[in-house]
Amino acid sequence: MSGTVADEKRAYEDHNASTTGGLGLPSRFEGAPAGWDPETAQWDSKIEKEIIRRVDWRLIPILAAMYMVALMDRTNMPNALITGMGVELNFIGNRYSIALMIFFIPYILFELPSNIILRKVGAAKWLGGITVAWGLVMIGMGFAKHWWEIAILRTILGFLEAGFFPGSVYLISCWYVRYELQKRLAAFYLLSSLASGFAPLLASGLMHMEGLANYLAWRWIFIIEGILTVLVGVTAFALMIDFPDKVLNSSHRFLTKAEVEIIKFRIEKDRKDSEADSVTLATLREHLADWKLWIYALLLMCVAVPAYAFAFFLAIILKDGMGYSTLMSQVLSTPPYFFAFIVAFATSWYADKTRLRAPFIVLQVVATIVGLIFIVYAVHNNGARYFGAFLGVAGYAGNVPACLAYQSNNIRTNSKRSVGTALQIGFASIGGIIASTAFRQQDSPRYIPGIWVTIGCQFLILVLVAIMSFHFKRENRKQEEEGKVLEGSEGFRYTC
Repeated sequence: MSGTVADEKRAYEDHNASTTGGLGLPSRFEGAPAGWDPETAQWDSKIEKEIIRRVDWRLIPILAAMYMVALMDRTNMPNALITGMGVELNFIGNRYSIALMIFFIPYILFELPSNIILRKVGAAKWLGGITVAWGLVMIGMGFAKHWWEIAILRTILGFLEAGFFPGSVYLISCWYVRYELQKRLAAFYLLSSLASGFAPLLASGLMHMEGLANYLAWRWIFIIEGILTVLVGVTAFALMIDFPDKVLNSSHRFLTKAEVEIIKFRIEKDRKDSEADSVTLATLREHLADWKLWIYALLLMCVAVPAYAFAFFLAIILKDGMGYSTLMSQVLSTPPYFFAFIVAFATSWYADKTRLRAPFIVLQVVATIVGLIFIVYAVHNNGARYFGAFLGVAGYAGNVPACLAYQSNNIRTNSKRSVGTALQIGFASIGGIIASTAFRQQDSPRYIPGIWVTIGCQFLILVLVAIMSFHFKRENRKQEEEGKVLEGSEGFRYTC
């Protein structure tokens, strides 16, 4: 047995000896699939691939379905606005921007507490429960009689949805080794984005319910999508799996004890944090003192600006800026998300294969910038402007999982993952505030100031990635030449 593998096995055995009565590694793998040997285990062995495939099917589809309804519920405001809500509820001046922005205040504040509760309560109960709750809020929005009632309900919506995305990313990152992660995050995010791209088509279909029960069509958008959300949340109670170290204690067991130990052994080999450590005030201060977490957070904030800009304003740009009808503007809002799914998943797969992050982030930033310039300046060519939407959506959609993986690959311990994920996605919510305030109603239909704020955020990404790449390469060189310990783990190297 090689020294490296032997050390890893001894470290794993020592780390878990207190829970095994000192029996160590052999007893933990009793009942493992025939032919699997921890001494010769490979990330891509047939046995491990089969186990991981089962994890994929139990984890990614249900999370993607839940995030799909979250995105639909969060971004259906423009569809409601152009189908009568703006007139009936008197959305004049900056009221629409206020209703959009106010969602993000509780969303930012509750993310870290939610990740802590998630660990204590369990994934199925917590994530399923908040999904049902925000679905009920969505149904309530269909009965609003004043614009400020929409604003209040969106505040409650922000409070409830705050726990879902950071909790999902945290849960996914705890099941996979570092260079399996980006394609899984991409599948989770892009499947949900692709499905939520049907929201305009769903809205166009719900327009035909105009007048039913004396309700305008916009009310049915909220009511029907809210009912769909409740159904998905209830389904999550039955299907959602927990963290690797808790899954055997849950009612949703789908792996044997030996298979769970194989999952944990892989993670221990990869980054030595297979067991959870608690988030305390001391660890919180320690993690927040790491300047790199704030850079990762700024990166996702800048990526979120075009994400929310396209979600909130693409249908409006198509209708008021390019002259399409209400129905066509909703129909044409969908194809860019199909294109983004194909391109962004391909880049995520290749990023995992090459074990690189920064070059792909830069490439997708360039696509976003070019797309935004087409949208704002190709004023006499609707085809070019629409092509810009394809580029812009593909660029930001690829960078969401890329930036999430960039952080997850370069940190260790469960507590730091919990804090870092909440901080990063909290800053993404700030990106939503920036988008909802920079794209002002008085700038419609071209939204030139908002477009340039978004472009400026993309240039900031390029600067931040350059800083991180320089730092990581320097630290990796010190690790290789001087034996410097990175992230508290001997042999750990940063992913550039």
